[in-house]
Amino acid sequence: MNLIEAINRRWKATISRRLNVLAIVVMLELAGCATTKPIADPSPTTASEEAQYTALYPYYAETCALSQIRKKPGFGADISGGVGGHDVLYLNGVCRKHNEDYPVLTMCDESQQRPVLDGVGVTVNGHFKNANWVAIEGRDFFFNGDLAPGQVVNRAAYAAVQARARQQKIFDTIDFHEEYFKDMPADFSRSDYRYEISIATDYAIGFARNRYCARVPLSRSQTIKLIDYLNGLNQPYRERQKIFDWNVLTHNCSHVNHNALAAAGLWFHWPMDRPLLISAFDFPVPKNEFVNLMWRTNEMHIDDPEIMFKDKDAYLLLMTEGRLPTAPGATADLGVLQTPNNIYETKSRIIFYDEPLTGSFQRRFNAIMSQPRFFRLRENLEYFEQLYLAILAKWLPVETYLTRHPGIANDKADQFRAFYQRYHAYIEDQVQVVRRNLAFLNGAPAITTVRQISR
Repeated sequence: MNLIEAINRRWKATISRRLNVLAIVVMLELAGCATTKPIADPSPTTASEEAQYTALYPYYAETCALSQIRKKPGFGADISGGVGGHDVLYLNGVCRKHNEDYPVLTMCDESQQRPVLDGVGVTVNGHFKNANWVAIEGRDFFFNGDLAPGQVVNRAAYAAVQARARQQKIFDTIDFHEEYFKDMPADFSRSDYRYEISIATDYAIGFARNRYCARVPLSRSQTIKLIDYLNGLNQPYRERQKIFDWNVLTHNCSHVNHNALAAAGLWFHWPMDRPLLISAFDFPVPKNEFVNLMWRTNEMHIDDPEIMFKDKDAYLLLMTEGRLPTAPGATADLGVLQTPNNIYETKSRIIFYDEPLTGSFQRRFNAIMSQPRFFRLRENLEYFEQLYLAILAKWLPVETYLTRHPGIANDKADQFRAFYQRYHAYIEDQVQVVRRNLAFLNGAPAITTVRQISR
């Protein structure tokens, strides 16, 4: 990098940081949840519920809105974060390639590294210079730092989790921006300091943060598409063609997680790296994304074929994968920060960037938290069984439907006929799948797993 390039980059970084601060101020001013009455969160998913879920859905994505980090004084680096929180992604059935020093994802069953019952966490951080994201192996380590419930977060646990992170070599090939070393204490090496400032943000999240995760089952082919997107996103940074500069408005952690799910066909792609004045009015926020994904995967009007036909992403997903975005198994997975806790403050908030007049995110969040079908698998499956049966009960022949909806008949009749046939077959099939999955929860074998994997 020559002198002119270095000056330009520093100037752009300074402007970016100031705009990031401005964006956070705006978020705080408009955060509707700050003035609404909180509700009690449901209890987190139990170990047995987790095992049941993974038996039925061995491939799933879980995007998680994380609360702020607030470290007590006297324990290593002074780390704190704002109430906008952080956003991470967990992928079950996905592994990090062990023959690659740089983070590269692959399907676990292809690499034969670990059973499909486990996966990797994917995290984006402004620290990184030659990567957009890194991969953390093991769900329990990613979320809990391998601590058992009720185990105290103390100096010993704090040191042990860093040692396990170094064993994974998470950051061994990842360069951090120089500015993050300016306050490094004299008794740290640069290598160790990378692991120090990343605890509870990139790994061992539950040491300091609560989490609201939206968990979505995927087919194997959807998972491969998601992997290809993430690997491609990192490639120019790996090859030193670009330097990664995190930006809350144009390229933040929620952008990446949102677009990974878009690659799997669940919703639209959110443009990144747009001009700042455009992005300032249209950028994703962690807790908003939790609500949006839960709503997308549970509350679309799948009983209305016309709405599904006109939704470009839902249409493509059905025609290519035989699935719809709203489907059984999409549930909230909640996690609370570990207590007792000697290292981090246990009061940890996360806000919405809500609509000032309607407060729609808070209303939807309240609905999610107050209805068991959004966060308990049995109730979720029972809800969809009744929904599918209601759709079939009012079914109309395609020509009758077209007669009642002349707008479709005039413009895209043949396309709609093909879609309508696929849609009907999908609904009929899902009734049987849901019933078999409910039978599994009652003790029958999980015979739907192979079918789900093959799609």
